[in-house]
Amino acid sequence: QVRLVESGGGLVQAGGSLRLSCAASGSLLSIRAMAWYRQAPGKQRELVAAITTGGSTHYADFVKGRFTISRDNAKNTVYLQMNSLKPEDTAVYYCNGDVSITTMITNHYWGQGTQVTVSP
Repeated sequence: QVRLVESGGGLVQAGGSLRLSCAASGSLLSIRAMAWYRQAPGKQRELVAAITTGGSTHYADFVKGRFTISRDNAKNTVYLQMNSLKPEDTAVYYCNGDVSITTMITNHYWGQGTQVTVSP
């Protein structure tokens, strides 16, 4: 069974940095297009950043210039480097993406989320 496991969340002061990791584990061949989402209390889940299999990236306007998404295909891991954090970045951050479990089957998965809290 494939799982996406996020780590790296925590409490940080405004202006600080955190690096989130999302590791795919279980019986899989490779990770494909991946993304980070976030959900703040009382708000809808929103896309933060995405990365294709080839490494092309897309960012939400509210994180451009501050966050960087990257991937290590050998480790089946995706990262989110978050710099210049703001209190409004406080949310649960979720990893999401497509994982090839055989040469013929690709499934879509969500991680369990990791809390990021930015204090003023």
